[in-house]
Amino acid sequence: MNKGRLIVFAAPAGGGKTTIIKEIRRLHPEWGFSVSATTRPMRQGERDGEDYYFLSKEEFERRVTQGLFLEHEEVHGNLYGTLRDVTANRIANGETLILDLDVKGAASIKRIFPDALTIFIRPPSLEILEQRLRARGSETEETLRKRLSRAQMEMSRAPDFDCVVVNDEIPRAVAEVESHISKQFAS
Repeated sequence: MNKGRLIVFAAPAGGGKTTIIKEIRRLHPEWGFSVSATTRPMRQGERDGEDYYFLSKEEFERRVTQGLFLEHEEVHGNLYGTLRDVTANRIANGETLILDLDVKGAASIKRIFPDALTIFIRPPSLEILEQRLRARGSETEETLRKRLSRAQMEMSRAPDFDCVVVNDEIPRAVAEVESHISKQFAS
């Protein structure tokens, strides 16, 4: 059986990463999605084990101590991580797996799986990113400032990725992601 492949996406909050991933998954229903663990509260409509594995901070930290994560990071005051055994088993079984991570998590995965394709989704500008975050209606001024500050750090890490896709229009960005994936998998 062929070894599976990893496609790792990262972007600042509001960059459109989730929308692009959903479209890529629609185009490739045979590909899996890596469900991350988190300590953040479950949002309306989310399901444990489908959107995230929702863990208490204590349980998450216990699993970190036991070495059960491939990568883990604190982002916006919550812990996020990729479970080692779940990912390794799926890759060993030949599955192509999409991961939705922050820039530090993506770098950790790339060190462990050098053949992983890393894709950074970049907003056209910080101004447009701010407009997108404000349009969500879920940000306070404080969280907005934190997200924009972090976005600057994240965008400075874009050159570390295999490819950078500017998300100015979803269909164009999805087509560009598809092109990068096709080139990577053709080799």
